[in-house]
Amino acid sequence: MEEDEIIVRRILQGEQAAFRSLVDIHQPLVYHMINRLVDHEDDRQDVCQEVFLKVFRKLPSFRFQSKLSTWIATIAYRHTLNHLRRTKRAATTSLDKVSMKIEDHRPLADQQIDQNYITNQVHHMIRQLPEKYRIVLTLYHLEDMPYAEIAQVCDMPEGTVKNYIFRARKLLKEKLERIYKKEELL
Repeated sequence: MEEDEIIVRRILQGEQAAFRSLVDIHQPLVYHMINRLVDHEDDRQDVCQEVFLKVFRKLPSFRFQSKLSTWIATIAYRHTLNHLRRTKRAATTSLDKVSMKIEDHRPLADQQIDQNYITNQVHHMIRQLPEKYRIVLTLYHLEDMPYAEIAQVCDMPEGTVKNYIFRARKLLKEKLERIYKKEELL
């Protein structure tokens, strides 16, 4: 927490390099969250910039009651949801058409399955999950956030976070089993 306090104080004193450092440190987290919810790359970049502008404006109100990363993730999550509501776009990937073509050409069971193919399939399936499952799954598995932090970011009870992660995994498993024979997964 000391590093967070130092960087926040430096930013509040007007040090531009300190804010650049904050962005560099937290941009991967913010981008991962936005990437899982927003369709188009241009929109992702815009939302990411808007999140950091909001962080900059709200930084004087940060009281160190949580980790700085949790606070920033909360802003990113809420801002992204507001963006989706404003644009009223379905949260699907712009690569859906490509992924659909990939699904149509599944490798035969006796062929070696390419790891990139599996990764693309899993990412495609994650994009098809309901928004609430996608975000908790992303925070837990890609950002290695503990349940308590995810609960704080998403403003939901920790038990709900655990439940959503369980349900998301179950849905992914069912989708994978439909594509591949159970023996292939083992």
